[in-house]
Order: sequence, then C-alpha cells, then structure tokens
Amino acid sequence: MRMRFYSDGGARGNPGPAAFAVIVCKADGFVLHEYARFIGVATNNEAEYQGLISALGTAIDYKTDDAEFVMDSELVVKQMKGEYKVKSPHLKKLHQDAMSLAKSIGKTEFRHVRREDPKITRADELLNQELDRRR
Repeated sequence: MRMRFYSDGGARGNPGPAAFAVIVCKADGFVLHEYARFIGVATNNEAEYQGLISALGTAIDYKTDDAEFVMDSELVVKQMKGEYKVKSPHLKKLHQDAMSLAKSIGKTEFRHVRREDPKITRADELLNQELDRRR
C-alpha cells in the first residue's frame, strides 16, 4: 500500500532549540497519524533530517513497501535523490542514516513542496507547538 509521509523540522536560532513533526497519510491524503518531537539544540537542516529519519522509521513500522516522503527542505530532498552532495560534516551521518532506512523500504520517493502546502503548514504548526511547550 502506498503511503505518504510529510515531515518538517525547525530550530529557533541556528543552532537552537529544535523539533520536527511528521504527518502520516494514506495515498489519498487521509491523515492516519501525526506527531512532533523535541530534539534539543540543532540546526534547521539537522532538524529537517531528524524529521525525515523519523518518517522513514514510521514507514518501516507501518510495513509499507511504497512510500513518498514530502518536505519543504529542498536541500534534504536533493541530497536524498543524489542531486546534491552532502558537504557538511554534521549532516553526513544523518544522511547516511536516512539512506540506510530508505533502503529498508521497497519503493521510496522524495518530493519537495513549497512551505504553503497544507500538510507542511500543519507539520510546521506541530513542531512550533512542541518548541513552545519546551520553553
């Protein structure tokens, strides 16, 4: 069964207190689950990767073999597709972890969307609520 996973990560300050959120959907967009996690001090890109890694793990938990991962981070999406090299030492390990998890899923697709996408807007709200709770 094809599933779609939206993720967003953010930090207040760069680096600063950071969180990510994931929204799990059926292929038709029906939301099955959503969650946010605080990750401590991180950069925006680290938070984006942590969100993707969590989404990948959730896809494995759902036992899907066909997953689309949707993000507003063009950098992370292009790195996952191999269009950009991972130059930053602090992102290399996160990228390797994400690639390893992606290989555990049959078919994966990574797609960049604009921040205005309603599911990304919702994920951004969730991660900001999590950051507000941690103040």
